[in-house]
Amino acid sequence: MEISGIHHINIGCRESDLPAIEKFYCEGLGLHVGYRPNFPSGGLWLYCGKHPLVHVVTRFKADWTGLDESKSSYDHTAYDVKGVQDFRARFKKMGVAFEEQNVPNAGFQMFLRDPVGNKVELNFPNEEAPAEVASGTLAAMQFPDHAGKR
Repeated sequence: MEISGIHHINIGCRESDLPAIEKFYCEGLGLHVGYRPNFPSGGLWLYCGKHPLVHVVTRFKADWTGLDESKSSYDHTAYDVKGVQDFRARFKKMGVAFEEQNVPNAGFQMFLRDPVGNKVELNFPNEEAPAEVASGTLAAMQFPDHAGKR
């Protein structure tokens, strides 16, 4: 027996959240909508190439207030990516706020939230770290008590 990786993540939302989630993950991360079985609830499957990486299901009522981190130990989902300048430009154009950190020997990361409040981490190769983000910079979203410290 062995685990070979993460197959997919599943995001719960309201029906009204679907368009914003689709825009965030497709326009922001470059995924695309693909085949989803005919389940009894609404949703989307968002693909990375031929693989359905992000499953979205409408499991919450219209009055759901969103993610409640005080009732969950879930923190974030991280993706291996390349093209930091393209991602920066894309999220700025979309009006999506993000924070950046540059951890020596761990790579350059961006942190942001999807439309229903889930934290998303993008991991870039060390050599893509922008010169203006000093080595040792931490993101407040990830380390609230240590943000900006080096």
